[in-house]
Amino acid sequence: MRKLFSEKNTEIGRKSVSRRILLLGLGKMTLIGLLAWRMRKLQIEDSEKYRLQAEENRINMRLIPPERGLILDRRGRELAINVGNYKLVITSEKTRNPKKTLGKLAELINLDDEEIDKILKDINKRSPFVPVTIAEHLSWESFSKVVLNLPALPGITPEMGLTRYYKKASSIAHVVGYVGPVSRKDLERFESPDPVLQIPKFQIGKTGVERELEEKLRGKASLSKVEVNAAGRIIRETERIMGFSGANLRLTLDNHLQEYCHQRLSGLSASCVLMGVNSGQIIALASMPSFDPNKFVFGISQKDWDSLLNNKLRPLSNKAVSGAYPPASTLKMAVAISALENGIISKSDAFDCPGHFDLGNQRFHCWKKKGGHGRIDLKEAISQSCDVFFWEVARKVGIENIRLTAKGLGLGTKFDLPLSSITKGLIPSKEWKRKKLDQNWRVGDTLNAAVGQGFTLASPLQLVVMTSRIASGRAVRPQLVKSINGKSKIQTSFPELNYSRDSLSIIRDGMFLSVNNSKGTAFKSRIKDETQIMAGKTGTSQVRRISLEERETGVLSNDQLPWEQRDHAIFVAYAPYKNPKYAVSIIIEHGGSGAQVAAPIGRDILLKAFDSDKKLIV
Repeated sequence: MRKLFSEKNTEIGRKSVSRRILLLGLGKMTLIGLLAWRMRKLQIEDSEKYRLQAEENRINMRLIPPERGLILDRRGRELAINVGNYKLVITSEKTRNPKKTLGKLAELINLDDEEIDKILKDINKRSPFVPVTIAEHLSWESFSKVVLNLPALPGITPEMGLTRYYKKASSIAHVVGYVGPVSRKDLERFESPDPVLQIPKFQIGKTGVERELEEKLRGKASLSKVEVNAAGRIIRETERIMGFSGANLRLTLDNHLQEYCHQRLSGLSASCVLMGVNSGQIIALASMPSFDPNKFVFGISQKDWDSLLNNKLRPLSNKAVSGAYPPASTLKMAVAISALENGIISKSDAFDCPGHFDLGNQRFHCWKKKGGHGRIDLKEAISQSCDVFFWEVARKVGIENIRLTAKGLGLGTKFDLPLSSITKGLIPSKEWKRKKLDQNWRVGDTLNAAVGQGFTLASPLQLVVMTSRIASGRAVRPQLVKSINGKSKIQTSFPELNYSRDSLSIIRDGMFLSVNNSKGTAFKSRIKDETQIMAGKTGTSQVRRISLEERETGVLSNDQLPWEQRDHAIFVAYAPYKNPKYAVSIIIEHGGSGAQVAAPIGRDILLKAFDSDKKLIV
């Protein structure tokens, strides 16, 4: 009985073991099958996917910044160039004690404890093989001193790149502008920002030509493909796709004349534009006071930045194109052309000037002569700047006709130039006042506009365009870029103005008398050389309202007023009178009389331009 029971248990045990072996075998076969299926999927079906990912992890793409294009003047003289940027980097894996190495370096260059701490923090944030910048823009003396002591400075590596540098920096600052590190605001300017803009400390144009022609000046970055190991360390370069340098720009500026204008306006809050009468090429465009754009490239201090921002003379503003001023008596030429073209007056018509003009119960006083000019015609009214004559004319012509003529001469126009913050100015109309101020236009507004006061505003750029159009009889437009990579960008011809030659001739004669007749407002600033005789128009722009009480007690002179309440001094001119070549406009903020302050400067700039021509011929 016991034997039968034992045999039965043995049989049951054998069957149980067999089932376990079978289940275990099936499990192993299933696992092997899954592994085989997974291996097949990885090696055959997904092989290309993972091969590409592995390749991407092995190959890194690196951008190499392009060399920025040069900016030259009309003669090929350098204005903005690229110079060597001597800098030092440290790689922590190459030195046992970075802090000690930096301490030794501080004995050779200007490196304080605060800067050392900042560098050490940067080192701790990066992989040990990644170089960290210690100092940039070192002088050659400091750089060479470090190079000579490299054996004692483990981990320090000298490098040389390129950085922007401006020659005659202050005189060209407002035109050429400057570059600086890319900001988030800069990136928003572009729909699809160039990847090179993401490079740390990459610099982009911030103002002026540097900003407006940024994409042409920047060029295209080269692309370097480098092989890296698992830690990210570069092993070798596998391929390089070459980019190209930025375009070289040649401006219409003459650097010598630009520098002269800068010096001639020194100490003033002022601006001037010198332009080719027939070509529209801007020969000089200066705004004072100015600033050093190199400070922005190398890193401007907070003290210097605050001094620029808080300066009431606005050194950062390009007054020549962004300044909007009442054009004063220079607008009388537009009023005169409008009156002649609309048949309101002829060249022989004359009016009596008793020294004032009455409109209802309001009296307008002639600015130039309290006792009046007497009987005066158009040419004399221009040369002697008689307000009463132009009030008589303006009332008959009307603001809409004056506006159309002023626009035709270039006022109230925003010209397309690669400069920052160009103003449109303002030539008002009835509709403008209704929309802007919700008021009806009055005859008194027309009288104010006729003498360049009231709502009327113009920039020195617009005034020089107006002068050039009167002198040439053509719709000249200002031009600043002469060529890009040697390819001319100059417009060579302009259409004729829609004004008769007789009308323009009368205005030119009035401008001639203004400078060359003893009664003319700018007679003291005339050019005596018959080959360079100048024609011009002065303006004194009032910035405050003179009360009736002050007129009765005596109008205060500019010298008796705070600087901010003094008149702006304005002068426009062209020369030579018979064969015009250059036009100039000058505005001296709160300078006083246009005849006494602005006219002599305009004369000197024209004489310098003629002198420059002689030297080139010789």
